[in-house]
Amino acid sequence: MAWSIADVARMSGVTSRTLRHYDETGLLPPAWIGNNGHRYYEEADLLRLQQILVMRELGVGLREIRAVLDSRADRVAVLREHHRRLLEERDRLETLARTVGRTIAELEEGKDGKGMTEISSPENLFEGFDWSSRSDEVRERWPEHWEQSRRAVEAMTASDTEQWQREVTAQMIRFAEFMAAGTPVDDPAVQAEVDAHYRGVCRFWTPDAEAYKGLGQHYVDEPEFRANYDRIAEGLAGYQRDAMVVYADVRLG
Repeated sequence: MAWSIADVARMSGVTSRTLRHYDETGLLPPAWIGNNGHRYYEEADLLRLQQILVMRELGVGLREIRAVLDSRADRVAVLREHHRRLLEERDRLETLARTVGRTIAELEEGKDGKGMTEISSPENLFEGFDWSSRSDEVRERWPEHWEQSRRAVEAMTASDTEQWQREVTAQMIRFAEFMAAGTPVDDPAVQAEVDAHYRGVCRFWTPDAEAYKGLGQHYVDEPEFRANYDRIAEGLAGYQRDAMVVYADVRLG
């Protein structure tokens, strides 16, 4: 039995664009291509895709994933290792859930009638987040920018990194507040926030209009990035992507 690329995208939640990228890089070629030019996948390909997605959830890079899958390593042994790491990730997510629950409780208890709140221990806001994962797809799409960004990150101190993480989280929350209020992405207040985001990106590399749009789409397509956004508010990655497109067309075009 074989499934079309549309079927696989529907079943797995992986976009057709990503599946085509996996084919182009040799990570997941289809079983065959029909006369209509469509890709078709068989059961072995679905199993391989499952392993790819598991390793992506664990933060493994695309090149490393391909090396593992193309090796003659015992599949059961590999899956056992993935299972162990998934259990560790489950524990991390449970910690993250407690973090969010604790924040909700403090926000509800700390309102002063003007919409302002106080957080007793700000460092607790960040317990359970994983900021270490980065996508090899970015490296492949923008190699020069990746190298520039890598050098900038390596130059950051621990204090710099902590401050940057706090700024990123705070900005994601501000975007979520705009989204929850139904603010259009081309609203001046939203675009001012996008401008702050763009200037933040420029600390590491300077994207042109096309690259900045691509970065916004990457937030949506890349599971690791999308998951971080969804932890703040479901659909947030798409909202910010749309706002970044407006910014790129108006300010960078």
